[in-house]
Amino acid sequence: MKRQIGNRIEIQTNGDIAIKVKDLHKSFRLPTEQAFGLKQAIFNRLRGIKGYKEQKVLRGLNFEVKKGEFLGIVGRNGSGKSTLLKILAGIYYPEKGEITVDGTLVPFIELGVGFNPELTGRENVYMNGALLGFSNEEMDTMYDDIWEFAELKDFQDQKLKNYSSGMQVRLAFSIAIRAQGDILLLDEVLAVGDAAFQQKCSNYFLNLKSHKQTVILVTHSMENVRKYCDRAILIEDGKIIQNGNPGKVADAYTKLWQ
Repeated sequence: MKRQIGNRIEIQTNGDIAIKVKDLHKSFRLPTEQAFGLKQAIFNRLRGIKGYKEQKVLRGLNFEVKKGEFLGIVGRNGSGKSTLLKILAGIYYPEKGEITVDGTLVPFIELGVGFNPELTGRENVYMNGALLGFSNEEMDTMYDDIWEFAELKDFQDQKLKNYSSGMQVRLAFSIAIRAQGDILLLDEVLAVGDAAFQQKCSNYFLNLKSHKQTVILVTHSMENVRKYCDRAILIEDGKIIQNGNPGKVADAYTKLWQ
């Protein structure tokens, strides 16, 4: 099976590569001055004033992720790592390049995105599942595991607005990691909840690693890179400057601050 969505090709094969990124470019337009009204906008255009500058965020990235690999992506703020993750998730589209995804991809980019405080926990679970592309029948099979992991089963029929912020984070995290996909995309999600829940999350990720789940983790924590990742990529100014051993990549990241 093969499906193309923008620059992303989704396939199902028995190959070894889960994700292949080829010559990926992404830019954003940042406004430099405001044009108040149509007349000013036309005047600026005639004078050759664009009113924006182009910020190049990704500059020709090339890499592959093997099936069963736990890949860390690191870099300083503004380096392009979160933009890359959002392109992989289909939230952003690149100007140039191609992404091939082999398998079901589950993105977990921001905690609690898509939650409705006026709906119950139960309703929010199914709504979030729909946003991730799962049917109600598929969510039925995951439902009990989600609440068991979140340790919030007694609150499933309460409105979300009655949950504490910590409870909402735990529920959002549990939905994402219990969603049964081939590839997990995670952005800075390991430090959620209290110490006991963080330990539970840590154990879960070690279990993912031992069971060869394909995971891409964007993080600022070099401890997590060393602990979980099989390989890591360091991005600086939209380019990959190091790709390989997690410990060496973590050391290179640390040196950027020295």
